[in-house]
Amino acid sequence: MVKVMNIVGPHIRRARLVAKLTQAELAARLQLQGIKIDRAGVAKIEGRFRQVSDVELKAIVAALGVSADRLLSETDTP
Repeated sequence: MVKVMNIVGPHIRRARLVAKLTQAELAARLQLQGIKIDRAGVAKIEGRFRQVSDVELKAIVAALGVSADRLLSETDTP
């Protein structure tokens, strides 16, 4: 059984796709904000295989231009 490490992963993926960004482009935007992450790290977050810190979540919100509430929603709608 795979352990789910976050609830934001699928929402981040949807928001990234709406923004027409690749995982590498999102990683680059996060790096500009001082977050040490690469494309594989973004993939792990989206796949729910990695936890997301509050600092990372704040940077992801800024990079994607969405609200934290949207990413933290437990519904499947983006």
